[in-house]
Amino acid sequence: MNARTRDQKLEGTSEQALDPPPGLSFRYICFPFLCDINLLKMADGHETDKNIEIWKVKKLIKALESARGNGTSMISLIMPPRDQVSRVTKMLGDEYGTASNIKSRVNRQSVLGAITSAQQRLKLYSKVPPNGLVLYTGTIVTEDGKEKKVTIDFEPFKPINASLYLCDNKFHTEALNELLESDDKFGFIVMDGNGTLFGTLSGNTREVLHKFTVDLPKKHGRGGQSALRFARLRMEKRHNYVRKTAELATQFFINPATSQPNVAGLILAGSADFKTELSQSDMFDPRLQAKILNVVDVSYGGENGFNQAIELSSEILSNVKFIQEKRLIGKYFEEISQDTGKYVFGVDDTLKALEMGAVEILIVWENLDISRYVLKNSVTGEILVKHFNKDQEADQSNFRDPAANAELEVQEKMSLLEWFANEYKRFGCSLEFVTNKSQEGSQFCRGFGGIGAAWAGGIISAPGSSHLSQSTIPNAVKAGQ
Repeated sequence: MNARTRDQKLEGTSEQALDPPPGLSFRYICFPFLCDINLLKMADGHETDKNIEIWKVKKLIKALESARGNGTSMISLIMPPRDQVSRVTKMLGDEYGTASNIKSRVNRQSVLGAITSAQQRLKLYSKVPPNGLVLYTGTIVTEDGKEKKVTIDFEPFKPINASLYLCDNKFHTEALNELLESDDKFGFIVMDGNGTLFGTLSGNTREVLHKFTVDLPKKHGRGGQSALRFARLRMEKRHNYVRKTAELATQFFINPATSQPNVAGLILAGSADFKTELSQSDMFDPRLQAKILNVVDVSYGGENGFNQAIELSSEILSNVKFIQEKRLIGKYFEEISQDTGKYVFGVDDTLKALEMGAVEILIVWENLDISRYVLKNSVTGEILVKHFNKDQEADQSNFRDPAANAELEVQEKMSLLEWFANEYKRFGCSLEFVTNKSQEGSQFCRGFGGIGAAWAGGIISAPGSSHLSQSTIPNAVKAGQ
């Protein structure tokens, strides 16, 4: 069976409208190009972990952004909380009348079809849900050039304060991206005798906004009668340096539109007295002074000092995902470097540990590109579960059983990440998605394949289970680096 035949089989099973029970936050139509939209289905109304909700929205955004249509047949509709369904229904009726005048017959039919789909979907709602309503509908062009109708509507995991109606050749996801960017942002000023760095930390994203260097004269006892003049010049340059830093702090951390700070808190760091001098200076904006959370001593300036300041402020920033991620993976690496036997990594070992019920915490890279296949042997009827990356999917030998000379027919295909998000509670463990943006996260993704697990008890020995040998562990982790 070639790849095209497999895709056609999958299309035949996934092109269906699903109508889940009332009370679920998500309704959707599943279609091949967005097969991962299945992940939006929530089980029995139970609230899932917020991090998993955020991951689901990220996956949805990625899929929506890659969709393209012909003409202006793709509708993006967002209704904020307390909006009226009747208002939007009337607006869609007016739009239907306007679209009837489109000259191009193909485009006219596509737009009218999308508006009708939106009207039909809105009939499922008597009022706008508490967090608002997001609806995407229209005709997209698949990779093989075919047209398919899609409809996705859901209540976001937190209130969405945007109102939008657009017809275009793509879906507009800017408002969904804003939902993900609303984590508290913290500002950092790293200041020493060589220069200053301005940066922010939001969630697990660290960003350097600006940095500049300065050449300040050093203290010395030379100069004779000019010593006082040298000292005065030195103090004047220090004063100008503090003033420039204070002015740039206002520029980067005060929102000009609202005249209010754009960060939830401010950390001042440095290796000399400049940070203290800045915090007590009259030149430092009082609106920012009120936001100072911590003043820390660091051994370096620049980006190294920025990293150290984040570490030293971890108590205060304990709710920021960047710190949580570093702690989580750091603890995992500690288990490995001490060879406690309370860990596994790699797809096969992790899944075996899950099946044994040994896993306490499952750690997965949020962009892990592995698919879970359920395959059926066309001769014996045996059902197999395989996990393939992109290269393995392209290898036709993975879809044949050489012993029985039989094809392995694809019964089901889904992202392994999606499967974890749906099934992790069945194994009695917690699920943590991590990024590769921190040093630890990058090492976890490159050195361990982006998947691993840990638990409180020792490793459970069972037939077929594999205890990891020290030879398989990257040297950097062995050494505790």
